[in-house]
Amino acid sequence: MKPWTQARDSALWLVERQFAVSPADNPLTERCTGIGRGHDPAACEDRGKHPCVPFSRVHTTDPKQVQRWFGGEARNVAVAVGDVRGPAGERLLVMDSDRVGAIEDTAAALGHPWLPTMRVNTGKGYHDYLWAPPEVQLGNGLGALRGKFDGDVRAGNAYVIGPGSLHASGAVYELVDPEQPPMAAPEWLLDALTGCSKQRTPEPVHQRPLRMPAGRKSAVLTGLVKTVLDSREGERNSRLYWAAARAFEHARQGLVDARAVADAMVDAAKHIGLSEAEARRTVTSAYRSGAAR
Repeated sequence: MKPWTQARDSALWLVERQFAVSPADNPLTERCTGIGRGHDPAACEDRGKHPCVPFSRVHTTDPKQVQRWFGGEARNVAVAVGDVRGPAGERLLVMDSDRVGAIEDTAAALGHPWLPTMRVNTGKGYHDYLWAPPEVQLGNGLGALRGKFDGDVRAGNAYVIGPGSLHASGAVYELVDPEQPPMAAPEWLLDALTGCSKQRTPEPVHQRPLRMPAGRKSAVLTGLVKTVLDSREGERNSRLYWAAARAFEHARQGLVDARAVADAMVDAAKHIGLSEAEARRTVTSAYRSGAAR
C-alpha cells in the first residue's frame, strides 16, 4: 500500500468515528507543504509535522473532503484535537509519550496504574487518546507533570499527527488496537494537568449487596465488577468505563443481559463512592462507544 493511500484510508477511518481531520506535510514530498507563521517550507527540517491548512478552522469529518485532500499528493493526517467530542460531549485529550513506557512510568511513580486506551505508535513513543469531561479546561501545558513525564499533552486548540501518517524516520503511525476506543481520563491525571488537587469527599458506601443477575451466565461479570470495586481514588471513572465496556461486549454476545450489566456496574460504582448520576454517565458512555463500533 502506498503511504498516501494508507493516510487516506486512516483519515476515512477517523472521520467515520467523528474525529475531525486535516492534511499535514508528508516527508515524501520534495519540500515541506506545511504552513505556519514564521515557517519556511524550503528550509524545513522537521518534516511530516506541519499542517497544510489552518487546522483550528479548517478540518472535516466529511469523507468526500477527505478524498479530495488525501487522493493526490502525499499528505499526513492531522487530528484536530480541540474539535473532537466524545459520545457524551467529552473533550479529546492526547498524551504524547516521547519514549516507550513514558506515561506508564509517570503513572506508576504517582501510585496509579495506566489502563489501556486508544493508542497510536509514533516514531519515538505513542499517542494515548483519552476523553476528558467537557467542563474541564485543558490546554497544552503539563501542569504538575512538568519534569515527571517524558512527553507532551495536546488538548484544546491543538492537533496531533494521526494513524496512517509517515514519520521522518520512516516509521508509520499505527493504531495498536483499532477496536479500542479512548477511555475516560483518570482523575489523578486531570488533577495534575489542571494543577488542581481536589479533596473529594466520597459519598457513603452502600452496605446492601450488589445486584447481580441470577444464573451461571452472571459469572462473566464477576471479575469486571471486582475491577471496579478495587479502584482507588483517582482511577474510579477510568476503571468503571473500562469494565463496563468489556461487560457490554459480553452482553452483545448474548452472555448476559445489558440492563443487568448496567445495574451491576452502577451499583459497584456507588459502593466505591461515585454518585449514581456520575456512574450512569460513565456506564452510558461505555455502552455507546461499543455500540458505535
